[in-house]
Amino acid sequence: MYDFWFYCKLGINHVLDWGAYDHVLFLTALTAPFTFKHWKKVVVLATLFTIAHCLSLALSAYSIVKADVELIEFLIPLTILLTASYNIFQVFAVQSGTRGYLLEFSTTFFGLIHGFGFSNYFNMLMSEEEEKIGPLLGFACGIEISQIIVIFAVLILAFIFQNKLGVKRTVFTVLILSAIILLSIPMLINGWPW
Repeated sequence: MYDFWFYCKLGINHVLDWGAYDHVLFLTALTAPFTFKHWKKVVVLATLFTIAHCLSLALSAYSIVKADVELIEFLIPLTILLTASYNIFQVFAVQSGTRGYLLEFSTTFFGLIHGFGFSNYFNMLMSEEEEKIGPLLGFACGIEISQIIVIFAVLILAFIFQNKLGVKRTVFTVLILSAIILLSIPMLINGWPW
């Protein structure tokens, strides 16, 4: 029988592991343009990411899909780079009011990619488990908890810089996103599969 809390802690550690900071970079890139006024929107985006992340784990756990590990290891930093680049573009874009659902769809798709990146390790852990849904739910719960921690940490940091230190919102956002782009480039180069 599975231990819900074991898998929940595993999900928390998966996101907050400084040795594998790609998840934190992605969430920071996703959150950076937002303020506390829009915290619910960011949590919804993170939840879409979690659902997709766990869907790819389930597809892998039930041997429905087997992803190319090298390709996934390249695509993960690409999702970070694309999210940060898109959000920098949005800072300077003239708002027309008809943004659509690009951010929601891309965040969901990127969640699938990130989930496949963890699927081999997760499958190894679950090899002794007869029932897979419970561990997946525990893991999803842990991911969601840790993502909310990261989101609020970024929002608090943004609040301090913008409201207490007087840094303009656009300057703060562009600096954070530019740093994320710079951090993701070596990850992309190291993950190049061809």
